[in-house]
Amino acid sequence: MMTDNYLLLGAKKKLIEELRQKGITDERVLAAFDKVERHRFVESFLWDKAYENKALKLMNGQTISHPYTVAFQSQLLQVQPGDKVLEIGTGSGFQAAILSAMGARVFSVERQQQLHLSAKRLLEKLDDRIVLYYGDGFQGYPRFAPYSKIIVTCGAPEVPAALLQQLAVGGIMVIPVGDESHTMRRIVKVDDNQYDEETFGDFLFVPMLKERVNVK
Repeated sequence: MMTDNYLLLGAKKKLIEELRQKGITDERVLAAFDKVERHRFVESFLWDKAYENKALKLMNGQTISHPYTVAFQSQLLQVQPGDKVLEIGTGSGFQAAILSAMGARVFSVERQQQLHLSAKRLLEKLDDRIVLYYGDGFQGYPRFAPYSKIIVTCGAPEVPAALLQQLAVGGIMVIPVGDESHTMRRIVKVDDNQYDEETFGDFLFVPMLKERVNVK
């Protein structure tokens, strides 16, 4: 076990250096990747691949995103300690854990019940500050709105109006938008009716779907 831990630690250090070389310069993002153990968010038979820069399969046809994608979105979000962040698409819980390690107060929505319950069990052990909600991501999580930051970790066909409403004035939303490929957008809410937007290239995400899915 000690040897396994040593190998995982070495692989994580190598991944962090790779992220740095690929343009992740926010030291708080890199520190979060050092703190959060990605292998805990995948099945044990995938641990040898956990610190490779690749997406890995989860249950229900979902994936844990490429580490670079997680780091890139986290950097675009410009998280500050104490920020209230809404995440759409909990998945494994890894992105939520990264944001929490950066000092954010994280609220995360997942539409697939089995994924929600799996992430909840894990994060209760690793980081019980994160608030998880089983619901429709298109509707956000109005109970705790407004949010200073919103991050969407699945490909949206359009920017959901409810999420724009739940974003605080001056807040930032990072969201991939499109059909087959997804253009990464960063949206700043200037006032209640005005938004500034930048784009940052194309990515591939699992699609953002409406309504909740119960798995029996």
